[in-house]
Amino acid sequence: MIGIAAAWIVILLLGGGLLLDRVLVSAVTRNFDNQLEYVLTAMIASAEIGPDGEIFLNRPLGDQRFYEPNSGAYWQISGQDKPDFYSRSLWDRRLEPNFDYDDTDVYIVESNQFSDEPLRIVGRTIILPDSDTKWSFQVASAKESLTAQIAEIRAILINSFLLLALGLIGMAALQTLYGLWPLRKIRKAISEMRTGQQRRVSEPMPNEVTPMVEELNQLLEHNEKQAEEARRHAGNLAHALKTPLTVIMNSATAKADDLADTVIRESGVMRRQVDHHLARARAVGRRGHAHSMARVWPSLQAVERAVGRLYKHVRIDIDGDKEASVSVERQDLDEMIGNLVENAAKYGGGSVFITVEPGDDFVDLLIEDDGRGIPEEERQRIFDRGVRLDTGKPGTGLGLAIVRDVAEIYEGTVSLEESEDLGGLLVRLRLPRSFLAP
Repeated sequence: MIGIAAAWIVILLLGGGLLLDRVLVSAVTRNFDNQLEYVLTAMIASAEIGPDGEIFLNRPLGDQRFYEPNSGAYWQISGQDKPDFYSRSLWDRRLEPNFDYDDTDVYIVESNQFSDEPLRIVGRTIILPDSDTKWSFQVASAKESLTAQIAEIRAILINSFLLLALGLIGMAALQTLYGLWPLRKIRKAISEMRTGQQRRVSEPMPNEVTPMVEELNQLLEHNEKQAEEARRHAGNLAHALKTPLTVIMNSATAKADDLADTVIRESGVMRRQVDHHLARARAVGRRGHAHSMARVWPSLQAVERAVGRLYKHVRIDIDGDKEASVSVERQDLDEMIGNLVENAAKYGGGSVFITVEPGDDFVDLLIEDDGRGIPEEERQRIFDRGVRLDTGKPGTGLGLAIVRDVAEIYEGTVSLEESEDLGGLLVRLRLPRSFLAP
């Protein structure tokens, strides 16, 4: 940032300095020429033709340098076939007359006719009254004074712009270092968190970096929550597997006659627990993806086809918004809907009705059946892992628990109500709505 700022400052100052140099040099040169042109005008105004046809000035020019030999200021009047009339400062030298211009133009030329003294000459060629002779009026000045003025101006410009560049670059460097200094504090705080000295970036920061610090702290909190969930699930899984393993170990130690049946039964229990925790772990791993999106209607149709093949006697109807989308991974959405629709088909009386109701921030999926329903006092307990109210039909008792856990991971909810139309159970699955384009 400092290098880019320095390069940009140098480019701007260089461009501005060159432009200002041209303006000032032009102004000084124009002022120099105006002074010579003023003397030229005074010469022409005071020039007269004498009785013998010779030219003279009826009043002297005011600049004392015209009377000092080789002073650097000269004038000369030259006529065709007439002797030159010139200032004393020319001494034994003469200016070369120029008759190529008419009497309306003032010309300005640079001349090296004096080898040791470059000149800048302002002249005009006119015909005076009462004379047929074309006269060349010239006023010359040594360029040394003009060059000295330009050199002095450029020295001031260079020194001023160098000082300005150093000041601006120094200010840009200080501003950059001061502006980025809070990032050093953040780096130090992260290092302290890595070494266990602190858990969050707690030091007050400028307004410009406060949002980044807040996001960093939220990310840390999110990671800690995921780590805590992972530890809790690992503990739950270990606890769930401990009892079946103990039963198998005891049967094997006692060399029980039903050891094979015990192993098969307890292995099934362990497998159901592992499946449950794997499903939850997958959902936790995908949680927080801002771009997660799944369309509800295709998922419902896929589940309808799958469940319809398992329960051919069950009629499944779908109604509602066909364009609704939720901020859930498609695999998790299929798993939640599949568990709920399969339960409705398994425990219902043969009819399942699914409704999609999108809201402002959430999408409600209503799964209704015409079964016996669930008493209100049992609706909360049914979400516990392994709880089954109807033990006459095969199942694991993990379906609703998985749906609840996965829904909560995506900040959704699942609740049990009574179906007014079919008279059985109504399961309301509420998931966050997605506004991303499919």
